[in-house]
Amino acid sequence: MTRRQFERLVARARRGVERAVRDYPPRFRREMDNVALVVEDEPEPERLAEMEIEPPDTLYGLYEGIPLPEREWTHGNVLPDVITIYQRPILEDCEDEDDVVKAIGETVIHEFGHYFGLDEDQIDEIEALWRGETGADAPAPRRNAAAGPAARQSDSKGASGLRRLVAACIRVLRRVS
Repeated sequence: MTRRQFERLVARARRGVERAVRDYPPRFRREMDNVALVVEDEPEPERLAEMEIEPPDTLYGLYEGIPLPEREWTHGNVLPDVITIYQRPILEDCEDEDDVVKAIGETVIHEFGHYFGLDEDQIDEIEALWRGETGADAPAPRRNAAAGPAARQSDSKGASGLRRLVAACIRVLRRVS
């Protein structure tokens, strides 16, 4: 798949995420500002080593910026925070275009969790709720919940799955805010 074709799928996923984000409470929607979404081929080996991620694990996406809860009152006039989507790992793990769109959407939602200040354990909790896993069914925390094939373990309903993920995000965000 070419970069241009992949970017069209990113745009399609972004529209799905934007529809799903309409369910966020207004105070969270207002805070989703100054974030750039970029596409790269794959994470650099140095980045993976820095994050202690060893093959075959990899990243689907990465949030870089200052999470909202860590910002000082003087924060402003800054370059956007960045959510990077990595094309090659997603394409390697997905079977078709619908899987690619879903993986991109899930990754963007995951990275926005970091933007709102959630750590990996909290995001793992959100994703377990989304998949309907509780108690003994819940997975052990992973180094990066958007890494590898485990990130795609969800239902095949696309947009409705994203809506359930957003609903789970909202529940956790309300508890931590």
